[in-house]
Amino acid sequence: MTTQSSVRPLAGRVAVVTGASSGIGEASAEHLAELGARVVVLARRVDRLDELVARIDKSGGEALALAVDVTDTAAVQAAADRVSAELGGADLLFNNAGVMLPAPIEELATDQWQRQIDLNITGLMNVIAAFTPQLVKAAGERGVADLINTSSIAAQNIFPNFAVYSATKAYVTHLSRHLRGELGAKNVRVSAIEPGIVDTELQSHVTDEGALSWLDGSKQTMEWLTPQDIAQTVGFVASLPPRANLQQVTIMPTAQPS
Repeated sequence: MTTQSSVRPLAGRVAVVTGASSGIGEASAEHLAELGARVVVLARRVDRLDELVARIDKSGGEALALAVDVTDTAAVQAAADRVSAELGGADLLFNNAGVMLPAPIEELATDQWQRQIDLNITGLMNVIAAFTPQLVKAAGERGVADLINTSSIAAQNIFPNFAVYSATKAYVTHLSRHLRGELGAKNVRVSAIEPGIVDTELQSHVTDEGALSWLDGSKQTMEWLTPQDIAQTVGFVASLPPRANLQQVTIMPTAQPS
């Protein structure tokens, strides 16, 4: 007989999702709510967040929207304080906000370099700083908490013209391993999700013609992953028994060679 706990394995948990206004973050917030978590969605676009919360509510879930730019340290901390005050704190953090702006290094697109570093690294660290105390507290009380960071296959492989983006994602993967070493003993599971090509808004931000041509060509030769594929993965990672932690998950389109 199927029990309620197996149908909604995240019932009673509070999940914070950054970059939740589109793509992987949006799909993951909806899926985590389906699994029973109360979801807090963070992003800059208030209208998109409100639409997401309305869909989750309509489906019987519970969600709270907080308009936050994760590069704003004070705003992220204020959001964490509100989660603590209103929901008792987070025990699941999906640290997903990011941007991809490939270009040949010789173009010296320093503004794009900085944007990727600010969002993919500094924004990630702002969120970790604000919510780690809540995760540790929750793990001490309930026996488990989860910190899941969105990395990329680019952290492992070489993609010409993606040097800065790839370097920021290598940071995410390596950081996640170190944090697992620190926090695992406190029952906080740390995981890095490394997707291959996913059909999201990331591609719409790309301005480099060479990268756009490469992306278009790849879409003609393979079926890209969907945000829902990654959401299912995040849900699986968070639903494992407390004794089990997937340190690193690489999920690729079947036809993507590397």
